Amino acid sequence: MKTNLIILAAPSGAGKSSFIEKICAENKVLFDTITYTTRAMRKGESQGVPYFFISEDEFNLKKSDGFFVEWARVHNHLYGTSRVQIEEAWEKGHCVIMDVDIQGAKTFKELYPHSQSIFILPPSIEELRKRIVKRDGKVPADIEIRMDNAKKEMAEAPSYDYRIVNDHFETSYAEFKKIIENILA
Repeated sequence: MKTNLIILAAPSGAGKSSFIEKICAENKVLFDTITYTTRAMRKGESQGVPYFFISEDEFNLKKSDGFFVEWARVHNHLYGTSRVQIEEAWEKGHCVIMDVDIQGAKTFKELYPHSQSIFILPPSIEELRKRIVKRDGKVPADIEIRMDNAKKEMAEAPSYDYRIVNDHFETSYAEFKKIIENILA
């Protein structure tokens, strides 16, 4: 079966959202799902960009209604992917590309074995820390949780179909784009 699902995982701050945003602007066959989350909005975000922000009560209600194809608790917040978004994208002939945590990636690989997975690695854990602080404009209160999670996530990279080290965005993105083009071919 031809791949109609591409899973992108990486530690927080490794660049997966930037990769997906750019590739979706360049290739209209790709459809990026919008994840639901209970975390607070960051500066520059709005409802639906890049997440649907909901309360934990709303999230749990949707979860119990079977709304999510997968969900996980990451950095003390809930994240979930809508089953309807994926099915509607497939009905329109799109290939779904999504960024999920390693828990979600495992779930999707089990549910959709034909999917392809890509893991984005930072050049180092120290560089990842710098990127998170720069992105957030300060040292986040949960920085140590994120760093501990990043180490665990990076240990899972060998289980992915493809791996890219995002040391220089344009070079790494070119490698990512080539992988996507090969998957879609």
